[in-house]
Amino acid sequence: MVPRHLLYSIFARIGGSGLDTDAFETLRASYRGGFLGKAIAYDNRQKEIPASLIHSLRWHPVRLISFFDRPYYYGAKKKYLDWIASRQLATGRYDLFHSWSGDCLRSLRVAKQRHIPSIVEIPTWHRDGGKVKILRQESTSNVRGFQKWKAGLLLERNRFVEEYKLADLLLVLSQTATDTFRVRGFPEEKLFYLPRGVDVERFKPGRRPAKFRAVFSGALIKRKGIHHLLEAWHRLNLTEAELWLVGSVHDEAKPYLKQFWHDNIRVVGFVRDPENYLSQSTVHIFPSQWEGSAKVTYEAAACALPQITTREAGDVVRDGVEGIIVRPREVDAITAALDHLYRHPEVVERMGSAARRRVVENFTWDHFRTRLLDAYEIAMRKAT
Repeated sequence: MVPRHLLYSIFARIGGSGLDTDAFETLRASYRGGFLGKAIAYDNRQKEIPASLIHSLRWHPVRLISFFDRPYYYGAKKKYLDWIASRQLATGRYDLFHSWSGDCLRSLRVAKQRHIPSIVEIPTWHRDGGKVKILRQESTSNVRGFQKWKAGLLLERNRFVEEYKLADLLLVLSQTATDTFRVRGFPEEKLFYLPRGVDVERFKPGRRPAKFRAVFSGALIKRKGIHHLLEAWHRLNLTEAELWLVGSVHDEAKPYLKQFWHDNIRVVGFVRDPENYLSQSTVHIFPSQWEGSAKVTYEAAACALPQITTREAGDVVRDGVEGIIVRPREVDAITAALDHLYRHPEVVERMGSAARRRVVENFTWDHFRTRLLDAYEIAMRKAT
């Protein structure tokens, strides 16, 4: 049982990199299935899906307050997206609603009133991170006038929690993310496991470099463990080895780059072709502390790279099979794993081959779309 007219909304673009790719591949499933009613997004950068089916908010009025600090501006943009989607749902033209956590509270209320089944995708974890204790909400009752209006632009915790309750089905991207909902008492039938996908033709193995080359791909921020990687690399002081850092350098990473700098570190910066750097490397290191299901772990695996990563980064890597799993913040473990792969090229080859095989057999975009259609069928059955 599939819907006749899907409404999809997302705080991203359709087509591009990162979340924009996820949005495009999601819409491909409904467009090819013949049931895409309308998508609402902040831009459209692809040509396969007709522009008539995509409501672009590129020239949105919230731009007038773009000088606000990011949390206020982003909050306002998300609430504007939600308002537009809720008005679409109120027309009665749609029989399934799919959106993202933080983007859709007003829309979910309309969907519930009109008995339209709804799906909410969770980009990372439960807002409380799986903690049993309820986080305290700061009160804005003593704030007045303009400041109170501005504070109302922020996305408060209660918004996310109410979205979780209103949605008929929650799409979670990894087993760790799923556990953060289980610990809060969410029933299994409300959670649908939907790992991401990767283009295995774009991301594919290259020739291993003569010199041992470790690569980190992603924003250089503490949440992704860049400071722990830099400390581990500094401790080892490997000969005939180099570390490539592929991604935007944020201010919080700069002190660690200075503290742990070594001449065999190359800061590449942000690139639009990460496959060209991954395919030229020996191993990928991604000791993230908090993700939903990091797309770069799929990309690195598709390039046949063994990975040193965390369970918090997703489910692509199995410990000892496609790479080495370490706990977040454990520099000793990162150091030992790096040293092990540096000294055992035969392990690198074995794990790299297993990594490529794993994504080809389980995590292509075709796999993703098949799973997504299963989720749509489950949501529709819940409404009958």
